[in-house]
Amino acid sequence: MRSHIDEIRSRGADVVAIGTGNPMYAKDFIQQFDINFLVLIDADAAAARAASIKRATRAQLLSPASLMRGVSRFVMGGRQGKSGARISQLGATFVIAPGGKLLFEHLAEATSDNAPMHDVLAALP
Repeated sequence: MRSHIDEIRSRGADVVAIGTGNPMYAKDFIQQFDINFLVLIDADAAAARAASIKRATRAQLLSPASLMRGVSRFVMGGRQGKSGARISQLGATFVIAPGGKLLFEHLAEATSDNAPMHDVLAALP
């Protein structure tokens, strides 16, 4: 999302991240990754439950694909931040229009399952 923030904002939209940590964790995340959008905290998982976002199983967390993604990120010089309070919480991406109309939804099925950016951008006006 970070690399597409200018395009997202040029379409009249913005990005909001919702994390699993606490205020200190969020501050570290914002500083470490130079985040220039709003970051909220879902400490008790209320937002994740309301959105029906799944949690990874132990097998998914320790799967060869998940481990290889971590190794690949390290080799390519990518950064891995600290884990949030719920390390098994999978991700999700939503595009929500004014008035709460859901334009796009992607609920991750695995740790490496991210919404295709072209689909997110296509959902924007």
